[in-house]
Parts: sequence; structure tokens; C-alpha cells
Amino acid sequence: MPAGQRGRPDTPARTQLNIGRALPFLVLALTFVADLLTPDRERFDRLLVAAPALAAVTWSVPGTIGIGVLAIGARLLLSVIRGESAAAPELVANLTVIAGVTAAAAWVSHVRTRYDQDLRELTAVAEVVQRVVLRPLPDRLGRYDLHLLYVAAAAKARIGGDFYEAVRIPGAVRIMLGDVQGKGLGAVETASVLLGSFRAAVNDAPDLARLADRLDEGLARYGAWDPDSDAAERFATVVLVELPDGEDTARLLSCGHPAPLLQRGAEVEPVTFTDPSLPVNLAGLADSHHRIEEVPFGPGDRLLLYTDGVSETRDKAGTFYPLELRLRGWAREPDTELPDLLHKDLTRYGAGGLDDDVAALLVVYPPGPR
Repeated sequence: MPAGQRGRPDTPARTQLNIGRALPFLVLALTFVADLLTPDRERFDRLLVAAPALAAVTWSVPGTIGIGVLAIGARLLLSVIRGESAAAPELVANLTVIAGVTAAAAWVSHVRTRYDQDLRELTAVAEVVQRVVLRPLPDRLGRYDLHLLYVAAAAKARIGGDFYEAVRIPGAVRIMLGDVQGKGLGAVETASVLLGSFRAAVNDAPDLARLADRLDEGLARYGAWDPDSDAAERFATVVLVELPDGEDTARLLSCGHPAPLLQRGAEVEPVTFTDPSLPVNLAGLADSHHRIEEVPFGPGDRLLLYTDGVSETRDKAGTFYPLELRLRGWAREPDTELPDLLHKDLTRYGAGGLDDDVAALLVVYPPGPR
């Protein structure tokens, strides 16, 4: 799982589950005590039937039946305390209703359990797919530290239209961060094609310009191979980075992507692209050309790559997220804390939370000797 999502226990969901499991027993206890402490004309024993009904939401079939048996036992105990006859019509009716509801609740619990099992299996498959499509990045690559934030916009989704990759090749580290136009499975499909093209070409491409060409070619070939897929109809913005060994330099190429932010101490400025390329899959609209920018990148510097899910998050007034300002204010924060800080701050800032995929990769050149 990408950094920024790793090791986050779902505490609210766990708390809700624990409350749900305790609720049937709470209903049994409160109903029993209320019926004991109130006059005979005020009967609460009819509420015992709620316990097995509630149990079906969180308990297994045996657990649900067990809680139903407890409810029957509680009703029988109340009848003994009151001195009711075992054949009293009201007692027989109560027990029949509790037994019927328990049987129905057990069936509901069986259906829910089977659905939960299917959901767990689908989640496991999704996690495997994510590890294939969006492999976890190492914390360190060559002499650089990598810290990733990745959040898919779709609820419970693990993969979105944003994508990333970082590879160590002979003589350099190469990084790609991109954003596919649109959302949904079509965007994920396009992202997987571009990731495959990058991985196939990253070692052989002589420079970033040729690597960008290979991304275009890969998407074009995929469209010819599967003309019914809408992946060939989508475009993607991409930023490519090359960090050569033995040089305190970063080479960058932007295909219509937001400019990365370069931080030196408290100073933050966007990388200037004098002639950015068109997004991937739109190169045919104009003469294809790629201009590589070269900027100093030395010990202690940080480079933040991000998608428009970060920069275009708006508050209630419609103001864009002030990423430069935030990064400047976090100059003294530990590198490892930045993804979490950014995620929490974006969630607070955005009106209604995050409504787009978010990807941000912080590349750090540590100041000390490696």
C-alpha cells in the first residue's frame, strides 16, 4: 500500500462494530431491568424481540441464535418472577414471536456473512491489482528518499486515475507522476497502460524526451489493439524526472502537468517549463517536441511532484489550495511527516472533503552523507 495510506487502522469502523456487537446485550439488560422495576401493567418484555434482530447486523448465525435463546430465557425468567403460568397465552405469544424473529435474524445474518466474505475476497483481489498496477515505492532509491501520498477519490477505491513510478536505472533515478483525464475504470485502464509503457522503456530510453515518446506510442498501440476500449480516447498529463548519479541536478519534462515545487530551506518555487509538451495522447495535435529543463538539486533540497487533485482543491469560497504557502510553512517538518500533513490539511481545506484523486510524491536529497 502506498505511503500515506500505510498502517492506518480504521478506528471509526472498528468502534462502530464493537458498539453494534454490544447493543443486543444492552437491549436485553435494559429491557429486563425496566420490566422488573416497573409495575406489572407497564410491560417492557415485548422489547426483548429487538435483541436478536439487532444481532443479525454484526453477529454470526450461531451468535444471533445464541442471543435469541438469551432473549427467550430472559422472558421465561420474568414469567417465573411474576408467577405466570407456563401456559399463559401472553407468554406463549411472546416466546413464539421471539423464536420467529430469531429464525429470521439468523437467515439475515447468514446472507450478510456470505456478502461480507465476498467483499473480503474482492478487497483482497483489489489489493493484489493495486500492487501490480501501482507498486509500493521504496522509501529510498539511490541517494534519494521518497515519500508518497496517494488517495483515490472513489469511496473504498484503492486505485484511481493518478499514477506514479520510480525506478533505479544504471547511472540515474527516473520518476514519473501523472494524472489521467476523467475518473472510473477507464482512467485506471489508461493509467495501467502508461505505467506498463514506462516500465518497458525506462531502462532503454536515452533521455526523458524519448521516454515521453514511448508513453505516446504505448497508448497508441493499445488503442489499435483494443479499439473498443476508451483508454485510447483519454489523455494524461505527466511529469518525468531524471536524477543523474554524480550530479546535483534534476532534469524534468512536463507533458501538460502542474509544475513541481522545488524547496531549498524555506524558499519554495515552481520549476519553470519554458516550453511544456502536450499531454500524452494529444501529441498528434501539433508538432511533437519535448524540452527538458535542468535545475540544481543538491543536498537538503526537496522536490514535490503532485497532481491537480492537490492544487485544484477548493475551499467553500472557491479558492484554490495554497500549496506553495503550505510547503513553505512546513520547511522544518520532518520529511516523513509531510504526506500525512498534506493529506489532513487537504481534507480540512476542501469543501466537502476530497472529490478528486490525489497523488503527491516528495523527493528528498538528504543533507548528510549517504
